[in-house]
Amino acid sequence: MKTIRLLILSTGLFIHACAHDNSTPVPEAATIAVTTDSITRGDYTLVFINQSPTFDKQVKERMINTFFTVYPVLANAYNPNTLKKVTFVIDPAYTGVAATSGGRVVYNPEWFRQHPGDIDVVTHEVMHIVQAYPGGAGPGWLTEGIADYVRYRYGVDNAGAGWAMPDYNPSQRYDNSYRITARFLVWLEKNVNDKLVKTLDANMRAKTYSAGIWQAQTGKTLEDLWQDYASRPTL
Repeated sequence: MKTIRLLILSTGLFIHACAHDNSTPVPEAATIAVTTDSITRGDYTLVFINQSPTFDKQVKERMINTFFTVYPVLANAYNPNTLKKVTFVIDPAYTGVAATSGGRVVYNPEWFRQHPGDIDVVTHEVMHIVQAYPGGAGPGWLTEGIADYVRYRYGVDNAGAGWAMPDYNPSQRYDNSYRITARFLVWLEKNVNDKLVKTLDANMRAKTYSAGIWQAQTGKTLEDLWQDYASRPTL
């Protein structure tokens, strides 16, 4: 593993209204520690950029190991043409949980400080890289539902994070996204079509998804499938 350590100096500039006043305080330089690790295992490379000097080293190692455990499996199962090089960024300025764009995933270190066991955030996010859906490929609720379905199926330690899919309740809809949609997909594969998610995923990536795909793959509309699920939601 190759590690590069950088120090980025950020200085502030104060302009005083009186040019002859030499007492204006000069701020101390703010130092941001950045480490960059490049790790290659087999066909895949992970570049890990850490901008948080207090980020837990054990969490970092678990993130790296989770990537190399899960990503090749997802590539093989869903998209063999997925990117071979991925970048993780630990960014203290980011206030969400995690976000993926192209082959780059940004993580909030504060989230992992509060939830160090939530390692399968990695599984969810790298599935977005594998998905590689073009703009306008299909509904966002399905994109996120598939990513959480994958977390459920392939996650390395969902139990350790206290992460589980919610039980069905009548207030839910199939397009609630994330875990609610994921549970619906699990039920559909168990009871209707065991290859449905791979078919949906491939059509989203090819930008051939339409509402009619549910009828074509299951013999029923999406609304009818949800009603069937609601009537007997046990997995």
